[in-house]
This record gives sequence, C-alpha cells and structure tokens, in this order.
Amino acid sequence: MKKLNISTLISFIFLLCMTLIWIFPLAWAFFSSFKDEVDIQTYGFSMLPVHWVITNYQDLLFDNSSTPVAKWFMNSMIISVTQTVMVLVVVSMAAYGYTRLRFKGRDWLFSFLLASMMFPAVVNLIPLYKIIDTLGWVNTYWAAIVPGAAAVFNVFLVRQFMIGIPLELDESARIDGANDFQIYTKVTLPLIKPVLTVVALFTFTSSWNDFLWPSIVFNDIDRMPITPGLQLLQGMYVTDIGHAMSAALIAIVPTFILYLFTQRYFLQSMSLSSGVKG
Repeated sequence: MKKLNISTLISFIFLLCMTLIWIFPLAWAFFSSFKDEVDIQTYGFSMLPVHWVITNYQDLLFDNSSTPVAKWFMNSMIISVTQTVMVLVVVSMAAYGYTRLRFKGRDWLFSFLLASMMFPAVVNLIPLYKIIDTLGWVNTYWAAIVPGAAAVFNVFLVRQFMIGIPLELDESARIDGANDFQIYTKVTLPLIKPVLTVVALFTFTSSWNDFLWPSIVFNDIDRMPITPGLQLLQGMYVTDIGHAMSAALIAIVPTFILYLFTQRYFLQSMSLSSGVKG
C-alpha cells in the first residue's frame, strides 16, 4: 500500500510539474496581452500587468490596416472549415471504397497510397506550387484548401475504423434494396461518426496552424490566414510584444474551443473497433 501511495504521489507531482511547464508560457502570454509596451519594457518578465489595458486588442481588431487580424481570422476560418468539410467527404468515401467495394488491385492501390506517406511533405512544395500557379489559384482560398483535401493518414484511420463494422449490415441493406451510395450514407456514415469527428478535429487544427504552405501561396495581406500573418507583427528591429501576444491568443481561440467540445469523441476514437456498440 505504501508503494502504491508513493508511486501515485510521484506521478501526481510529475504531472503537476509538466502541467505548470506547459501552462506558464500561456499564462504569461495572456497577461502580457493586457500590458502596454511601457510596462513590458520597464518591468521585464513580470507576470501580472501593472496597468491593465485592452488597447492591444482594440488596435489589432479595429484600428490596424497594415496587419488586419480580423480579416486574417475570417480567412483562416473559411479555409479551415471548407477544407475540413472537403476532407470528411473525400476521406469517408475513399475509406468506404477500400473496405466495402471489391475491385481489381484494391489492396495494391491502398498499399501504394500508404507508401507515399514515407516521403516528406516538403518534397512536394515546388511541384505543388507549380500546379497551383498553373491553375491560377495563387492568393486564393483554393490554394490552401485543395492540397490538403485527401490526406492519406486520414484515409487509413477511417478505413481501420470501418473494418470493425460487420459486413452483414451492408448485406442486410442490399436485401432491402439499398445501393452502395445509400449504404454509405444511411448505414456507414452514422457508425463512423466518432472517427470522423477526430478527423475533423485533426484537419481543422492542422489547417488553422499551417504556416509554411500559406506563406508560400499568399502574398496579398488581405487574403492571408492568421498563422502566417502573425509574422508581420514582428518588425525588423523591434517587436510590439503586447500586440504579438494579443494576436497569438486570438489565433488559438478556435482550436481551444474545438478541443474543449470534442474531447469525448477523441477518446472514443482511440478504440478503432468501437464502430458498432451493443
């Protein structure tokens, strides 16, 4: 019993220390967003503001045309939501094809797709940019949406989840006169909702936080998403820390809310065999 108590105490202390290490920079950023630049420069690495101000947020959201954070926020929202919806459609249909439909070379084709995951994404940057430029999509939302619409890992994740759904359900639906599309929409989709929720969570977060690719395909400030736009808040010789912290906090709000409301789906999806209950 003593060993159990000691080990539990050590685990608790370790996890508490890790939590503090993770949350301290976030707390400092939060309080710094309510400081004016004079306080930051004068009092250095102090936690609480000497004078609480909201001018940093006002400047970013209403009074700043050179760094339009509100526009960047809406651009990121449009890109992330559209890409998430597109990914859910493409990935779920692809996974259905690789698990439910029978066609020649199906397994070989899926193995080839998995093998493509071995190549780093940076290898595709130049040819992908040439394609986007040829299509005339530079500085458009499509440049950030379409390239990530068919992630192989998401297809693999949904396929593995879908394998756990008995084929007898499909056969019963066929006996009742349902075709493949009806089986996909009426039978399969409701059963894979947990894993699709996790795919949506991963896709939205990845799209929202993407920095490299939007920095390449966007050079119009008004069309830029918020993550690459944050770099414009850093001056060549000096950086307004209060504005930078305020913009960073604005940028993490959607992903924080998303994780807050989808935790149970995330945990549920960790068991790939949980597609059918009871």
